[in-house]
Amino acid sequence: MRPPRGGRRPSPANALTWVKDWVRSSPGTHIWLLVIGITSLVVAAASEGVGQFLIHRTSSNIHELNEHPLPSLLISGFWIERPSSFLLYAVMFELLHANVERWTGTGRWLLTVGGAHIAATLASQELVLLAIEGHRLPPSMTHVVDIGVSYGLAASAGVLTYRLRPPWRYSYLSGVLVLFGVPLLTGADFTDFGHALALLMGFAAWPLTPAAAGEPPPEDGSGPAAGAATPPPERRPERPQER
Repeated sequence: MRPPRGGRRPSPANALTWVKDWVRSSPGTHIWLLVIGITSLVVAAASEGVGQFLIHRTSSNIHELNEHPLPSLLISGFWIERPSSFLLYAVMFELLHANVERWTGTGRWLLTVGGAHIAATLASQELVLLAIEGHRLPPSMTHVVDIGVSYGLAASAGVLTYRLRPPWRYSYLSGVLVLFGVPLLTGADFTDFGHALALLMGFAAWPLTPAAAGEPPPEDGSGPAAGAATPPPERRPERPQER
């Protein structure tokens, strides 16, 4: 879709086409976001007691992992504790997940973020278990609320490093390391540990990226949010890395 000439603003039809192309280019991101929107509405509409039951029942804490290991690992990634945070997560999904999915492809994106979500959840809950056994945390932490999508976002944040061109890559990398490193070094809890592990798994996903095959980052902008600010390019044979 070419930009309008002569400084004219894009018509509503062009804007709608842009949105459709953007969603089609990252279907996994938007299906995931849709499910989170639905579960957030359920929590917001439920009474306080029912909402707390749903949040605890879908958590991937030690108790639920022992009772329902596979369902708790999968379902916990489709809920957020505060429905009021949905818009913030929607922005993060568009900036991180959508750009990574378009670049690497839905399968590789899902493998990366899904693997990071599972690994970070299991590792962080193992850390909680060790702390309980060492009497550094109370036994009630076996029922701690552990839901959300932040581990997957951390993994996408790591992968996105390889999509950016210098010098933006180095500025972005510095910001990401500070964002996830400072909490880890200053009174970290189990979620901070999980975020750091998920970020490292995103960095380790380099072989799954087009950059590992020698394909340069796409020429669709120069900043971290460039992919979200420009329409998906036309599919051309000479640009196979654009998805």
